[in-house]
Amino acid sequence: MEKKLLIAVDASVYSSNTLHYLEQLFAHLEDIRLHLLTVITCNPSETASAWLDESELMNALSSEEQKRFSAAKKFLHKAVERLERNGIGPGQVTTEVKISKTNPAAEVLNVARKGTFDALVLGRRGVSKLEELIMGSVSGTMFEKCHDVPIWIIDGQVDSRKFLVPVDGSRFTLQAVDHLCFMLKNNPYAEVTLFHSAAMFAQKQDLNLEYCSKYLPPEWCREHSHDDDFYFLAPCQMLINSGFPSERIHRLKTKKGMYPSRQIVRQALIDEFGTIVMGRRDKKIVKGVFGSVTQKVMAMSVNTAVWIVG
Repeated sequence: MEKKLLIAVDASVYSSNTLHYLEQLFAHLEDIRLHLLTVITCNPSETASAWLDESELMNALSSEEQKRFSAAKKFLHKAVERLERNGIGPGQVTTEVKISKTNPAAEVLNVARKGTFDALVLGRRGVSKLEELIMGSVSGTMFEKCHDVPIWIIDGQVDSRKFLVPVDGSRFTLQAVDHLCFMLKNNPYAEVTLFHSAAMFAQKQDLNLEYCSKYLPPEWCREHSHDDDFYFLAPCQMLINSGFPSERIHRLKTKKGMYPSRQIVRQALIDEFGTIVMGRRDKKIVKGVFGSVTQKVMAMSVNTAVWIVG
């Protein structure tokens, strides 16, 4: 099956980092499809701008807005050329410039939800924590509101094809691994390390056999449900069942530290992992005294891609 990604881009270095990440991960793979989306804020004079064709839309914009629209089209054309030079052909890439009268982040989310995309991908802007707190950020907005489509947030230039997957035995871990299995199917580059942190404040998880059976044969779930290292066994078996080579699957366990989020980010830094893949708990589930692990990992990660599922 083809893997279809929605890529939110503009002419910034952060979008260049996003394209670089995708080139590193999917070059010369024929089953990947990228839809590059640029959103510009304009105020067309025609209220029915949604059904105008491009030439009519240009006439409805001010001269300054026309310049920004044209610049966005040129950027997307260059982005397609760049991807082709680096192993992702033009037949695998589509582009779109979207006009937004209000919030670009809301427009991106709208496109993500209407399309049949396997993930939404965007670069994280280099704002300080204080700036992000005061002004907010597109990536922060996506993290808060995008629960129905997996979201990949790329921070900095990522060259490593090594994946770090925190596992805790929960159904949210299996949900994330299921996404990973699909995205890495037939990928000759990736390496996966399943990581468990027995940090003091890590919440203990129990896996429902019924939920396990959604991803693995029921007899396998029953046989291994009481194994001490079940949190490793189930994700590993899912990857193997998807065709991912067992020799590129590794295990890592630590008891150091107090907070799992810090352990995850620290491990990614020490062993030069390029991507962290995490399952996120349902919004209705209480996150506990110390808040969301996924949110903290996203906030602390540097020069790393973070995939958030759920």
